[in-house]
Amino acid sequence: MDHPRYPRPLGLDPLAYGGDYNPEQWPEEVWAEDVRLMREAGVTMVSVGIFSWALLEPERGQYEFGWLDRLLDLLHAHGIRADLATPTVVPPAWFYRDHPEALPVTREGVRHSFGSRGAICHSSPAYQQAAAAVTEQLARRYGTHPAVALWHVHNEYGVPVSDCYCDESAAHFRRWLGERYGTLKELNSAWGTAFWGQLYTRWDDIQPPRLTPTAGNPAQQLDYARFTNDAVLANFKRERDLLHRLAPGIPVTTNFMTALSQCQSMDYWAWGREVDLVANDHYLVAEDPRSQINLAMAADLTRSVAGGRPWLLLEHSTGAVNWQPRNLAKRPGELARNSLAHVARGSEGAMFFQWRASRYGAEKFHSAMLPHAGTDSRIWREVVELGQELGALAEIRDSLVRADAAMLWDWESWWAQRLEWRPSVDLDARERAEAWYTASWDAHLTVDFAHPEAELSHYPLVVVPALYLTTEAAARNLRQYVENGGTLLVSCFSGIVDEHDTVHPGPHPGALREVLGLRVEEFAPLRAGESVRLEGGGGSVRPEDDGASVRLEGDGELRAGAWTEFVVTEGAETVWRYADGPAAGGPAVTRHALGAGHAWYVSARLDGEGLDRVLRAASADAGLAERRLPRDVEVVERVGEHGRYLFAINHGAADADVPAAGPGVELLTGASVTDTLAVPAGRTRVLRY
Repeated sequence: MDHPRYPRPLGLDPLAYGGDYNPEQWPEEVWAEDVRLMREAGVTMVSVGIFSWALLEPERGQYEFGWLDRLLDLLHAHGIRADLATPTVVPPAWFYRDHPEALPVTREGVRHSFGSRGAICHSSPAYQQAAAAVTEQLARRYGTHPAVALWHVHNEYGVPVSDCYCDESAAHFRRWLGERYGTLKELNSAWGTAFWGQLYTRWDDIQPPRLTPTAGNPAQQLDYARFTNDAVLANFKRERDLLHRLAPGIPVTTNFMTALSQCQSMDYWAWGREVDLVANDHYLVAEDPRSQINLAMAADLTRSVAGGRPWLLLEHSTGAVNWQPRNLAKRPGELARNSLAHVARGSEGAMFFQWRASRYGAEKFHSAMLPHAGTDSRIWREVVELGQELGALAEIRDSLVRADAAMLWDWESWWAQRLEWRPSVDLDARERAEAWYTASWDAHLTVDFAHPEAELSHYPLVVVPALYLTTEAAARNLRQYVENGGTLLVSCFSGIVDEHDTVHPGPHPGALREVLGLRVEEFAPLRAGESVRLEGGGGSVRPEDDGASVRLEGDGELRAGAWTEFVVTEGAETVWRYADGPAAGGPAVTRHALGAGHAWYVSARLDGEGLDRVLRAASADAGLAERRLPRDVEVVERVGEHGRYLFAINHGAADADVPAAGPGVELLTGASVTDTLAVPAGRTRVLRY
């Protein structure tokens, strides 16, 4: 295919399979058994050194690399590649002895203590210097080691803490603001400091948004979230640049946590541009009975951050994790389904935390590839089987996922909407994104995520689940998309403010008023537990090119909770209207013809069934054919130079038949397929055709 190549792990031809390997937790005589069992399981790569700073540099400037030399040599001798980490997520005790000021301070003024992980003020010059020093030593020593396939900088930036409110961070924040705004006049204008007498006349008067008696300045808080992301990213880039200079030719990554349930403080659109290879960690929300949807959403979001190119799942679990209120074990077969679902959506392998289960420490009850139960266990047998299956799928490398639609997501808009004093605590951007994504998953649509200012012309349908903060550039982009023939579906409370959290002039939805062909006179949130009914609003009939027609009026009754709006159409037609509630009789769901396309608006927080029906109507408007498949069968297509690959994953309890797009071969069993791909309950099948 004609597409940009991504830097795969150096020298790794099969798919990546393995996990975090922490041999320092075990006597060295165990290592030989580890690599023997890795070979048995089909392991191709392990991540090493992530938490090893205190072992590599037991005192400042004193380095001990002998154990790591022996480990990398052992891995190389057995054909196992290494994802070698810089251990900068865990500064040693000696570092904090010398620099207690590098421990982060909370918004309430409490300084964290040593004894966990990730306790870092990212504005600390002492931390930056120490992290650069150990990174430089690793690069010089191992930059040409034949086992090293990938550099793994730090670990899970943004988790468990990203922001710091100490005096060093305050000074750094002021420098950042000076670069962003140039003058205090511009800053005062952007922050609206005329409100509540917050005008600044000296840069030194500006502090981080620490604890205040009541709601703080929202523009200041939003900028602090941006600053925090930039400060953390700068530390990654500092280590990356050292590795590029001293160990050229080896790709550099770090492990993202793109699931909205896992990390909220990093803008992964910005991070995706800075890594050589996008990698992600994902852990199920165990008590969610349909946790596979959160998995799929995270995988789609990761692939989108990678620009549509292949990426790598660097961590997930073989079974239960250890930090959730109830750490549920995975059911038989779920280990493989989870892994192959990530592969279906673009990952070039499946890595785990961790290889061998820990006997001590905070994660001793976290599952592993080699569990406490040893090799005579269900998990081990499933690990070995998955290794064989990934070996059979090696030919999918470099193939790309084919998406049906796009969904817009902007971390900055999410940060802004989460601030205090919004019209309703029940309207949450993450909840709406997950709800609309679930509707798309149930409709068997494969979704790319996109930034609101990204190129969208190749998508027949673009869904906007929550875009409270909408820039003028994003508004122009969406209007152009519709005028050029696209179908846009926008959910409530979008288009409200600009990049400074300032309300766009005129009626809501501000920046999106013209493309949607309506205005919102007033928000009408509901009481806790209240709901309203929506009924068909009349609508119209749209003729198809073949003479058939698609009815666009609302079909039957919908229900919504938490949120409604007083909508006045200005060119849009009403598809559903409010049957009761504060806005009874008024438009609830509208459709606006603009240029060659159409823009839909949903002014209520619909429930699952309502989302399904509105999405079906907008999809038909966009020309997307309805897919009739069992509800819990997941189907994704990858396309590459060796063919097209249909992944069918059956999350249900009954066997299922999936229509085959063409005759081919099922790669996991070798069976020939003509018209129908049989997918047993709880299993995955991959058809090459």
